[in-house]
Parts: sequence; structure tokens; C-alpha cells
Amino acid sequence: MARPLKVAVIGAGVAGLTTARELKSEGHQVVVYEKADRIGGMWVYNPEVETDPLGLDPGRKIVHSSLYHSLNTNLPRPLMRFWDYPFTVKNKDGVLMDFPGHEEVLQFLNNFAEDFGLVEFIQLNTEVVRVEQENDDQWVVESRSNGGLISEEPFEAVVVCNGHNTQPRVAELPGINNWKGKQIHCHNYRVPEPFRDQVVVIIGGAASANDISLEIVEVAKEVHLSSRSQEIEVKKWDMYDNLWQHSKVTNCYENGEIAFEDGALVTADIILHCTGYKYNLPFLKTNGVITIDDDDNRVGPLYKHVFPPQLAPRLSFVGIPRVVSLPSEEDMSADLEQCYRLLEEKGIPKHHTHSLDLNMHEYLDWVAAQVGLPPVDKRQKEIFYKIREILPTSWIGFREMLLKQLPWISRIS
Repeated sequence: MARPLKVAVIGAGVAGLTTARELKSEGHQVVVYEKADRIGGMWVYNPEVETDPLGLDPGRKIVHSSLYHSLNTNLPRPLMRFWDYPFTVKNKDGVLMDFPGHEEVLQFLNNFAEDFGLVEFIQLNTEVVRVEQENDDQWVVESRSNGGLISEEPFEAVVVCNGHNTQPRVAELPGINNWKGKQIHCHNYRVPEPFRDQVVVIIGGAASANDISLEIVEVAKEVHLSSRSQEIEVKKWDMYDNLWQHSKVTNCYENGEIAFEDGALVTADIILHCTGYKYNLPFLKTNGVITIDDDDNRVGPLYKHVFPPQLAPRLSFVGIPRVVSLPSEEDMSADLEQCYRLLEEKGIPKHHTHSLDLNMHEYLDWVAAQVGLPPVDKRQKEIFYKIREILPTSWIGFREMLLKQLPWISRIS
């Protein structure tokens, strides 16, 4: 067994908790920093929203949570579990939900932390403000408590698990600077009531845009979804009198009108940006070794999305949760160059560098092989690919459609 190390884990969400458990099981001394007053990361619901609804003002009071009140998982329960820890949390009515709500997911994470004895290692209300390497074998972590007390502590390794759903990424729409309506990013969406009787344009084509549109449509005068995807079907949704799908926005006018590539022209009250998030690591000081390309939303260089070759293994992002032997710095850098080259050859934009949608199970099976675990369960793969098959044709009712086509999902914990 390798010599135990003193390791800092930044964040007590899903990534931080699983990383802490594996480090603890290998005998390492672990300290987990969490700036919130409870564990759970993105699964902690906070009804409060930021003072800047777009989340662009650097002086705003930052709210970490991006959860909306009604959120249920888009993945069924078997895909929300850990490989060795089943999801058995029931809702407040005692029902084991196929698509759990955020309250059940948070309870699942709390149970996980309790069952594996992680709570004692977690420092709540403690924000990391600086992580910097002092020499080859030591990093310093500077943190600030809720009371403003600054402290420094040395570590032999650091694992960054701070998530990336807090710093909004806003669509750059032609003419938006002259448009007089209200804008909000979905990071600050909680409930549909503020959209009552409004004409709303929702920018985006992923989970948040679709979920929120189906909630807002119940109270809004009109809801117009806009996506830049070339595969989108421009249409009026049959099940609703006030929901339309459009192509991308081509212009925003001072009189409140918004033009779409499909020729539609809508006078809107609100633009809701469901356009994702930027990676944000303001505390990490590496003298340029790790960079974030804001335009392309790429963090790098990271071997297998985890290890910076020049600083591995003492700095990692999430981290492979078992003991592994890493290639040399040169081999990791060569692997990265090949990865970037393949992305370019396939025409995949840089901002999709860290998206695993196209090769998720190949990547997960590779990680499992490195640590001596079996590949992803065949049933879990079947669920994932069935979801990918259903979603492009209909977001409305996709959960019910999935359970109808794969009824055995409900029997898996």
C-alpha cells in the first residue's frame, strides 16, 4: 500500500463525497471543504436567487444552487445510484420514485456520507479562496469561514470537486443590447409564477430548457423555445395552445420583437437563457499550467478529464477513485494531443471537450478497468441508450414512455 497522504477535497457534492470515501478507504488523511452549510452540492435547493438575474455582475451575491422547486431527475433511479450503493430513498409519501425528486437525491447523499463515516471529515461553511503549489510535495489551501476567518493548511495532494453549475453562460444574441425586455438565466429560476401572463422566449435545447418550458407553459401567455440545433423541428406543440418550437434567434429589436431563423417574429416580455454554465476555478493558482478557455469552455490540459500531466497525481479534478499507475507526463500529453486532434477531425466544437455523451460508456468502462472494477452494467447502458433514442422525438412524457418500453426499471434499486 502506498504511503498515506494528507489530501484536500474541494466540494462536498456527489464528486467530493465519492472521492472522499475512496481516499479514506485507502488510508489517506482527508479534509473536505464545503462553502455551504450542508453537504449535497448542486442538490441542495435554495429558494433564494441572485441580485443579478443573468448572473453576470461580479459583485453580485452568488447563490450556488441552480435547482428549481419542482425538479425531478431526468435519469431513472438505477442510473442515479453508485455502483456499490443502491438508491432506496422514498419520497415523503413513502413511494420509491422511478424518477426521484431533488429532496430524495439530497437524502441519498446524506445517507451515503453517514454510512461511510464521511461527516467528520467535512468542514462546512468554509470557502476555499486559494489553492497553490509550494513545492513538488506540498500544496497550500487557504480558506475562509462564514465569520471571515482566513486560515491556511498544507496538503500533499488536492482534488477539485467544486462543480460547474454556478457561473451562468449567456447566449450572445444579435441586437440584445438594444432589446428592452427582461432577461434571466435558468440558474435563477425557481418557480413559474413570475412568468404568469408573460410572453417568454426560452433559449436552449437541453434538459433545463425543456423541463422549465413545460412548467412555465401552464401560467405564461406564450412560450417560445429557441434552439440553434440544425436538427430541431420547427413546430407548434400539439398538446399546448401556447407552446412553440423555433430555430435560433436572428435578431432582437428595441421595440421588444424577437426574430427567428424560421421567419417567426414574436413580441416578448422575457428571455430565459437555459444556456449552460462556465467552468470557474477562481481559487486555483497554477502559474498558467491549468487554463480555462472561456470562449470554448475547455479546462486543460487534463488527461482523461482528470489529471493535468505536469502536476499529476498531486492535483486532480474529481479523481479516479482507486489506486492507479499514471503514464508519464509525456505520454499523458501525447494522449491529450490525440484526443484534441480527434475532436477536431470529427468536427466537434471545443466547448464539447468535456461532454461524454458520445463515448460515455467507453470512458466509464476504461476508468473501471483501471481500478479493477467490472464495466458498466448492461441494463444501465440499455436505459441510457433508450433515453437517447426517445428524447429527440419527444421531451413531453418521455419518462412515462421510457417506463412503458423498459418496465423492469422500476424493479431495480
